Amino acid sequence: MNTERTRFYRDKVNGKFMGVCAGIADYTGVDVLWVRLAAVILTLSTGFGFPLYILVGLLAPKKPGHLYGNREEQKFWQGVRQSPGRTAREVRAKFRDIDRRLADVESFYVSNNPRLSAEIERLR
Repeated sequence: MNTERTRFYRDKVNGKFMGVCAGIADYTGVDVLWVRLAAVILTLSTGFGFPLYILVGLLAPKKPGHLYGNREEQKFWQGVRQSPGRTAREVRAKFRDIDRRLADVESFYVSNNPRLSAEIERLR
């Protein structure tokens, strides 16, 4: 597994203060508004929220700029972090679909082209 894309980073680019809430949102795929709201509620109810935020902000590495190529890649890696098994099943299903579609294309061209059909059978 690509550990660079599956670990936690603080996101200074999308963050307000130290980027901890934006990093949690990026890591989990939850909207950053809900993460910030949870941090405020944790701080107001227990008092541990702000010291914990500062501690994570000091210890967590900053998110590299080259981490994701596009939004689709970001969503894929969030899915990997949330449920690696489910993501592997989805990838296998996509490959099975591609294989099925290629088999359909092959059978279409082979059935309409006897010379190509003979060539494929000779290669087997």
